[in-house]
Amino acid sequence: MTAAAAVLRFTPSAVSQQIAHLADEVGAPLLERQGRNVHLTPAARLLLQRTQHLNAAWEATKAEVSSSSTKPTGHIRFCGVSSAIAALIAPVISRLKLTQSQIRASVIEEETSDCYKLLTLGEADIAVVLPTQDSPAHSDPRFEQHTLVVDEQDVLVPKGHALASRESIDLTELASESWIAKRRDNDTYSLLSAACAAAGFTPQVVHEAKEWYAISALVSAGLGLCLLPRLVPIPAEHHVVRVPLRGAIRPTRRFLTSTRRGRCHHPLIKLGLEALAELAETGPLTPQPHGRSSVSSG
Repeated sequence: MTAAAAVLRFTPSAVSQQIAHLADEVGAPLLERQGRNVHLTPAARLLLQRTQHLNAAWEATKAEVSSSSTKPTGHIRFCGVSSAIAALIAPVISRLKLTQSQIRASVIEEETSDCYKLLTLGEADIAVVLPTQDSPAHSDPRFEQHTLVVDEQDVLVPKGHALASRESIDLTELASESWIAKRRDNDTYSLLSAACAAAGFTPQVVHEAKEWYAISALVSAGLGLCLLPRLVPIPAEHHVVRVPLRGAIRPTRRFLTSTRRGRCHHPLIKLGLEALAELAETGPLTPQPHGRSSVSSG
């Protein structure tokens, strides 16, 4: 009850009262005590299953009603991880401001798990996320999810490093290198460790950082290497080189768009999703190897 109240920004007593009113309305108890704990009754679990379909139907109904308008208007609320905001969401909002003056757009930066919470609470309309092991399944009835872009990983090395002049590197060549990655609560380290395991070694992490600017600065100082997503730009003042990976082991990240089920048919949300898909296909930020960055003319 306390956890639910925290997520909903209610008091525990308010949550308890809401559940009591709902139990009276459906005519069945929804909670039962087992010792000092409270558990959902079978009726409550059945209600939860039905509610997912009701929510989707309600979102689809709102979308259908809104489609009767001649021109989409209103407020699109995006959320996403930092690299998704930089490479995808920010350019989309900029384009919408230029081409759709009747639309307002805003963005919230959150980790993937919190983005799903914002969608569930109705505080965001479109999330651009990197799925993790704990993320909702692709078939989760609460959400509609689609792959937006697959982001390849490069190796970031200091200028002057023996590998800096290479056109590409096989990951198996890097077993003796020092690495920079935050090991706890960091999807990037999970990607690094899985890729290195496939290459036959465990990465020797000598410095821990999570923010890309800090990681690039550490690499620039000659303190180690890192895997850098292709969509993450290199700070101009850092003396580093981006080298592509080759061979069978080339780790990638997969960005998804996620909306509440039924919501994607709303004309405003559809417009935002289409703008993201167009940018991902024709013109997202695509840094080039060896530190050169460019933006496609699309």
